[in-house]
Amino acid sequence: MRSRIVMSMLAGATLLASALLGVSPARAADGKTPSVDVPAEFGTDWHDPLTAAPPIARPAAKSCQVTLADTEFRDFTPYEGTYAPPKACGDHWSKVVLRLDGTVKGRQYDRLGYLHVGGVEILRTSTPEPSPDGIAWSVEKDVTRYSATFRSTQNVEMLIGNVVDDTYTGVIGVKATLTFYEGRPAAAQTPDRVLTLGTDSTVTTPRNSERIVAEVYATGSGGGCEEFWYLAVPDSAPYSCQADKGPYREVQIKVDGQLAGIAAPFPNVWTGGWSDPFLWYVIPGPRAFDVKPIEYDLTPFAGLLDDGRPHHVDVSVVGVPEGQSGWSAPVNVLVWQDAQRAHVTGKLTLDRAGEPANSSTYTPGSEERVDTDAGHRLTVAGYVDTSHGRVATTVDRKLTNTSVHRWIDGENMDGLDATWTDDESVTVDGRGPARTTATHRTYTMNGATTIGTDDRLRTVLTLGDRAAVVDTRDGRRTGWSRFDDTYSGDATYTLNVPRDQRHAVGTSSERYRLYGSGGCYDRSLATAQGVLTEDRSGC
Repeated sequence: MRSRIVMSMLAGATLLASALLGVSPARAADGKTPSVDVPAEFGTDWHDPLTAAPPIARPAAKSCQVTLADTEFRDFTPYEGTYAPPKACGDHWSKVVLRLDGTVKGRQYDRLGYLHVGGVEILRTSTPEPSPDGIAWSVEKDVTRYSATFRSTQNVEMLIGNVVDDTYTGVIGVKATLTFYEGRPAAAQTPDRVLTLGTDSTVTTPRNSERIVAEVYATGSGGGCEEFWYLAVPDSAPYSCQADKGPYREVQIKVDGQLAGIAAPFPNVWTGGWSDPFLWYVIPGPRAFDVKPIEYDLTPFAGLLDDGRPHHVDVSVVGVPEGQSGWSAPVNVLVWQDAQRAHVTGKLTLDRAGEPANSSTYTPGSEERVDTDAGHRLTVAGYVDTSHGRVATTVDRKLTNTSVHRWIDGENMDGLDATWTDDESVTVDGRGPARTTATHRTYTMNGATTIGTDDRLRTVLTLGDRAAVVDTRDGRRTGWSRFDDTYSGDATYTLNVPRDQRHAVGTSSERYRLYGSGGCYDRSLATAQGVLTEDRSGC
């Protein structure tokens, strides 16, 4: 039998498998949030959702707007429409910004959704859970990299799977638009083609492809244990969610059956997660409303892929028990072409995978415990002979995951302290001095849910999304950045009573910092009982 904690988690699960939320509070003249009256507990309404993420920088140029979708979601019927390029802003743009505006009121779970243009996934998102009086939220995303898709008429498909009945009354209304800004973006940032996989999981790239990057929007969801994969335990342990080898998950991509990339999945927490929606009513967890894709540099395989034939590209999640569903992993393939050659040749020179490590040890006791220590390493290298000479690319990626999972009989206490690292180094040698981009990603999750004898459920949780990037040329640093998005929450409510008798209280905070050779951004938010109590900016 599932515990009350896990059943409560699954009740708030999505049924389908970093952006700025465009809601800004009023501020006093000194830039601080004005003083507000904080209620003793949550009421029937609260502040609209927002995050501390920076706004999308917009160029001072002529702009045009196109509506992709304006609809409501009541079930699992996708919205289908047609996109046509803007006529008044040319066919090349310095920036393209996607904006999604949403509304919902009543009672509803968190839902996961997607937006496709021409089959290309340009947004994966989840929704906030509403107040009885209703909320509005918005998400903005820089989608300039999909410009090649936007230059021609395309089919549009959008779905936020939903259930509306006498109990779950929230109808999700959304409007999605694209705003185009005239000008030309940096060539290195915008691919010449954006491809999707066929129904047979194959892709045929142009024969003059000189750089190839795959995007994978990998999310564990679906209302089952894989939504909370980081809590899975070995089969020998008495816990609601079990997996043969514990919680370690790794998203792999293969080209014609050959391992081409590995990555740590981000531990997304949706707005019903960890049994306690009161944690997320105003400030969602990192990436909850704008799911970032995993990127794999497949350029070492360009020599193989440029033969004009279809090639199989397969994505799988290591660690998922056989036959268990719960992961979605759509793929976009971004291609940069050599304009001076009809055919680029090359060769894969190295594909070396280390031995995967995965130790997940169960220790029984009055407090059950599972300790996990896992990781993997992969190095791939190859070259292409282009119109500007031979260019060699080496990609080295190393993953680690350590966690301590503790719980008691009945799972009325359930806690996790986990860290994931994903270190990637991409070196390009050719057409000038060797250039290396080294990225160190760290994801953290530390918290616990407890249920007292009075049926009061309390969740205390801290989430971290961090990255450090260093660019070098011939070994000398040419640029750097540091990113840190940290969320903390503490919320309590009474189980098994009507909504108006939960006597819910909760605080949450987020600090988003981004600094480096390109400048600095620093913003902090705090809430109590759904009221925004702090909004500070400054470096």
